[in-house]
Amino acid sequence: MKKWILSVVLTFLTVAGFACTNLIVGKKASVDGSVMCTYNCDGFGFASPLTWYGAGSHVAGEKVPVRGFGANGTGRFVDQAPYTYNVAGLMNENQVTIVETTWDGREELRNPNGWLDYFTLMHLALQRSRTAREAIAVMDALVQQYGYNATGESFAVCDKDEAWIMELIGKGPGRKGAVWVALRVPDDCVCAYANASRIQQFPQAKKADKKLGFCVVEGECMYSADVISFAREMGFYEGKDADFSFREAYGPLDFSAIRYCEARVWSFFRHHYDTAEMDSYLPFINGQTDVIDHLPLWIKPNAPLSVRDLMNDMRDHYEGTALDMTVDVSAGPWASPYRNQPVNFKSSDGTDMFRERPIGCQQSGMTMVCQMRSFLPDEVGGVTYFNMDDATMVAYVPVYCSINRVPEPFRRENNDIREFSTESAFWMNNFVANMVYPRYSAMIGDLREAQKELEDYYAEDQKEVEAKVADMTHSERVDYLTAKTEAYTDKMMTRWDKLARLLIVKHNDQIMQPSENGVVVQGRRTSPAYAPAFIDAVKAQTGDRYVKPVQ
Repeated sequence: MKKWILSVVLTFLTVAGFACTNLIVGKKASVDGSVMCTYNCDGFGFASPLTWYGAGSHVAGEKVPVRGFGANGTGRFVDQAPYTYNVAGLMNENQVTIVETTWDGREELRNPNGWLDYFTLMHLALQRSRTAREAIAVMDALVQQYGYNATGESFAVCDKDEAWIMELIGKGPGRKGAVWVALRVPDDCVCAYANASRIQQFPQAKKADKKLGFCVVEGECMYSADVISFAREMGFYEGKDADFSFREAYGPLDFSAIRYCEARVWSFFRHHYDTAEMDSYLPFINGQTDVIDHLPLWIKPNAPLSVRDLMNDMRDHYEGTALDMTVDVSAGPWASPYRNQPVNFKSSDGTDMFRERPIGCQQSGMTMVCQMRSFLPDEVGGVTYFNMDDATMVAYVPVYCSINRVPEPFRRENNDIREFSTESAFWMNNFVANMVYPRYSAMIGDLREAQKELEDYYAEDQKEVEAKVADMTHSERVDYLTAKTEAYTDKMMTRWDKLARLLIVKHNDQIMQPSENGVVVQGRRTSPAYAPAFIDAVKAQTGDRYVKPVQ
């Protein structure tokens, strides 16, 4: 009897919460009719390898062990489904994809005795669902039966035709189930989530669907039948049903949720909409909620988005905006968009201060851009562009949803965070990234060259791959696409090894030697200049000390 064990490293569960970003694109908002979503899984000190669960048939009465948060997360078994689908990363063989971001919400609604955390819930749903709508129904049924032990969560639940956003939170100690709302993202729009509840009012049905057990407004909205009545019972809401806001009841915003979370959504929208209009929301981003108290839930972009657009969006540090992290003295001498201090800190005189929290950050354990396409066979239509570590510092590698094994550099056993290995994608990416972080403006150009080289190759190669699989059988496609995924991963590892060697030679002793095609060549050595903001700050602080006398 086959049992698929759903286990997640506890380190991941502990540090990754309240730290992720999802971007979502409807099929009419993309350049080719793809539905797309993204995931930066962020949290210091953890690696997040590529997970894989094989498809299989299961006998009646079979159980599957689950492991959740803490000591109470062992020794629990849920009913297995009669058939489970192949899942690579967070996309199954039907091109159903689920990604998440945590927003905590009301702490009293966490149920420590619930069996399912958000990651286990996602994987169970992916193994049991043919569509996004079915995945939402499966998630509801699972938390009703087994209880939910995490805090407030937002899920992007997508398939090759539709994108949905779902917000869910438990009911507190002693209560199974959860309250939730799911809205379909309009096909011609883009949406985003970043650790803050975003759904306010939503379309409402007259009564619950008897078969499903929750309310459905066909093609637009699904929600738990008691989402409003439970808020009233708990004293979170007293108004009319029509005015009910999920966010205000279960995940009200404070300055931190706005500046560290909603600001990421604002910057993404700003990339793809009228910048002046998006800048009119800056009072909200600055915490002036008496002027404006929310961002749009979604927008219709000024031009369709591509996979490459989303890759760039996942590397955003507010460049070119009022929140740009590269232009003031805190960026240091090398105009870095990275900050080492905590998000909240104090100055020497005790003043409370904060730093920006962008989409791209050094603490990402993995990053993915997921593409689902109805106009191609499922085996090749579903692609997760994946890598481990910071989106800015990696090249996205195509991983097809139908693969039947994980490439060696992405396997869990090859990514031990306690021991460096050149066979580990996590460590090769971190090896390069941690050379670039402290000398960002001097080194980032070399990294971008390697990154573009790989991603250009992967994009161009898709045309040949899609043509080759057209006349293959299912099993032939699986074998071919698994081998392609492995070859793509090996190509990335080889190129990153070359990049690491280039960086240490080209930038040795903090000078810069010329290079061509990733190789150091003969030529004049230079000293990369400090950022102007840093030079000006040094002059302002030191007065005439470093001012050269007039000869």
